[in-house]
Amino acid sequence: MKSLTSYSAFVSSSLELQMRSNLKSETDCWKTCLRDYSLYISLPNGVLQILGVTKEDEGLYRCVAFNSARMRFSQEASLTVSLSQESEVVIVAPPRNSTVVMGRPAVMECMAQGEPKPFVSWSRQDGKSIATDVVVLATNLVIPDTRSHHAGVYVCRANKPKTRDFVSSPAELRVLAPPVIFQPPEAVSLSRGNTARFVCNSSGDPPPALRWLKNGEPVQSNARVKTQNPGVLLINQLRLDDAGYYQCIAANSLGTACATAKLSVIVREGLPSPPRHVSAIPHSSTSALLTWDPPEHNSDQIIGFSVHYQCTAGSDNMEYQFAVNNDTTELHVKELLPHTAYTFYVVAYSPMGASRPSQPVTVETLEDVPSASPQLSLLSTSPTDIRAMWLPLSSQLSRGAITRYRIDYRALEQVDHIYSVEVGGNETQVTLRDLKPNQTYQLRIAAGTRAGFSQSSEWASHHTPNLTQVLFAPTELKVRAKMHSLNVTWQPPPNHTQITGYKLSWRELDGEELPNEEKPMINERIQQIKLRKRVKHHEVTGLAPDQLYEVKVWAFNKQTEGYAAVWKGRTEKLTRDSLPPLPPISVRARANSSTSIWLRWEKPHFSNVRIINYTIRCSPAGIRNASLVSYYTSSSQEIFLESLKPFTSYEIAVQSKGVDMSGPFSSTVEESTLPDRPSSPPLDMQLSALDSYSVLVSWRPPLEPNGVILTYWILYTGNMSHPDHLWINLTHDGSVTSAEVQGLMSGTRYYFKMGACTEVGVGPYSPVKDVYTPPKKYGVYVYVKVFTLFVECMVFLRVDVSGGLDSSSLSPQYRKGARPVPATAPDCSDCHELETLMPSSAQDPNKPLTDLTEEQSLMANIGGADDAPAESKVSFAVYCS
Repeated sequence: MKSLTSYSAFVSSSLELQMRSNLKSETDCWKTCLRDYSLYISLPNGVLQILGVTKEDEGLYRCVAFNSARMRFSQEASLTVSLSQESEVVIVAPPRNSTVVMGRPAVMECMAQGEPKPFVSWSRQDGKSIATDVVVLATNLVIPDTRSHHAGVYVCRANKPKTRDFVSSPAELRVLAPPVIFQPPEAVSLSRGNTARFVCNSSGDPPPALRWLKNGEPVQSNARVKTQNPGVLLINQLRLDDAGYYQCIAANSLGTACATAKLSVIVREGLPSPPRHVSAIPHSSTSALLTWDPPEHNSDQIIGFSVHYQCTAGSDNMEYQFAVNNDTTELHVKELLPHTAYTFYVVAYSPMGASRPSQPVTVETLEDVPSASPQLSLLSTSPTDIRAMWLPLSSQLSRGAITRYRIDYRALEQVDHIYSVEVGGNETQVTLRDLKPNQTYQLRIAAGTRAGFSQSSEWASHHTPNLTQVLFAPTELKVRAKMHSLNVTWQPPPNHTQITGYKLSWRELDGEELPNEEKPMINERIQQIKLRKRVKHHEVTGLAPDQLYEVKVWAFNKQTEGYAAVWKGRTEKLTRDSLPPLPPISVRARANSSTSIWLRWEKPHFSNVRIINYTIRCSPAGIRNASLVSYYTSSSQEIFLESLKPFTSYEIAVQSKGVDMSGPFSSTVEESTLPDRPSSPPLDMQLSALDSYSVLVSWRPPLEPNGVILTYWILYTGNMSHPDHLWINLTHDGSVTSAEVQGLMSGTRYYFKMGACTEVGVGPYSPVKDVYTPPKKYGVYVYVKVFTLFVECMVFLRVDVSGGLDSSSLSPQYRKGARPVPATAPDCSDCHELETLMPSSAQDPNKPLTDLTEEQSLMANIGGADDAPAESKVSFAVYCS
């Protein structure tokens, strides 16, 4: 039993104490003086939760595990309680990923704390309802009897009351189940020559592997017998020896399930004997003529024939068949592949059933011209030559044995003069010599069989180097061959001051290494990398043992590429004692949360060494920086990858490891983590007052959005001390980066902040910035348009006040543009007068300006503070000029 550690908690918070025991106990319990049993939650997985912690909960705790054989006590753990502080909502005990065997209980824990006390709820990530047999214990989920439908990702969400603030935490519940065959194969009884089909479907977790047995022996696939996914076995052209008992075996780590079906092959009396003298001759590159003679016995009862054929080469080829009337004994088979061997046989049918198959016959179709031409690779080893290289065509494209290649070339300045060179069909390169330096040449190639040449490839251009720009090959090229790698070293060429860097390529060759002879490549990809000028070594990894390789190293600069230094050799042989383990199979990745991925795999079916653990390689997709690649080790066939970036695609591969040796990595699987809230706020929020009532807000997307930004939240207030829920919140589409906030008050300072929101929730808010809306402007601007002419209107303020104050006493600052006011208003028939009456009550001249009304503020500056009028009449006269 693991010992407990000391704990601390705040008053009114919740606390969880954990007990882990290796004793298969019937009961786990906790020993202390408990004040109120309703506030203590003891979960089946050995966890004690204390709700609403108080000072009385301080003390020593220990747990007890016991069964019918013995009892064990843990060491004591102390609990210290401190005064509570207002805090944000936090899930102190988040749910954990759990794996249970079907029928066993499962617990999904979740405890949250905060002030005020948060509200905790549960949901399934797939949107399904939580099963009704799931028990809610405080804020935890307890499943007494787990079944397959309970499996899934559960999300615990803690909400702060009366706010939009919440936190959530997901966890996966995986329910392991032994295999169950819910659709067993059915027994069948068929006549000879028919097709038998067995179907077997199963369920279980881990998904069971299916295999077929016949009379207790594994079924061997061939042209007639094929296994198809999921769980389908097909047997074509039934024979007597196909009869027997067929078993479907479904197996996973928890057990095995088996279902059996019997196949009976019926042979009736009076069936025809097999067709005789079957013969096939090639008719063209894509057709053949098949002939036969009727059966020796019961031929008068023949109602038809079936012709069957398939490619001879290979072990899992598709078989084709044609039905033929009984009045013919030949068939012209078309749509075959050129230069390909086919195997034919014929079956006769009568009303009683099918005969035995005839003796098979094999024929090879004629050759044809290649359907394509090779692809050229061109380089110059000197200023006066061009080396043309190509890859052999595949059998599907060659459509026969390639006997020769024809290379045409011409100078770009003389396109009408075409020269040709032919080489043997086993060559993969040719060097054109005595060319002109610093000239552009065009080359093309055609492949030929005994039927003729293919269509030539497109013209490929190449420029021969200048005599002054030749880069020599690197010197002292040395390669140390290992079983799975080549360690390549070299020294710079003599004119190394002219180079920018190096290029290194390698390829796999076929055949024995012979001097002065190029070998054809067995794969069509030449792997190449660029290296810096100061690099003088490189290790090529991931190679096959005892395989012939070619390595080339050459220098380059911005203008040209130099000569290549070439090495050919074999990797070390694989000895019996050093055979590495095979890579794992069925590698499956599944996103668990925004920062975690579940990875599972299966052992290889065969292994010559004992696998002790596995190495997992994980990196963001498309990354070539080795420093960003992470490696993990697992002794089981699954691992929980954590601390990943949200909403990021990862490439993952698994490697088997034996004692002092490692096998190759498996094929790469790709999986993306789930989205999350943004980790950073929107950037560079800018505020600009457009007028007295609106502000323009602009920003840039956050650096770490962690998902697709759906909306932006713009929060603003006139009182910065307000809590978030009292700020005014505006939402805008996630595709925009600016917004206009309207309906503001003039002459007011506003505070703004904003956040970005994904499907998970809103991220952190940006720093608060403020903006001041300008006060409302007071001025009268009147524009009159008379007879399509623009007339400027001058506004004069005339105040009639008791005491003889006239309009000429006004300060020029109250006149539009501070222009002088005429002493006598001009006579104008188009004049308009606007009048406003001020309040008749006396005003206090010493009253502050800010306490006046809008009209009073305008009048307070007229005539000074000492001449407070008892009654004023303000007239606005508009004089047209």
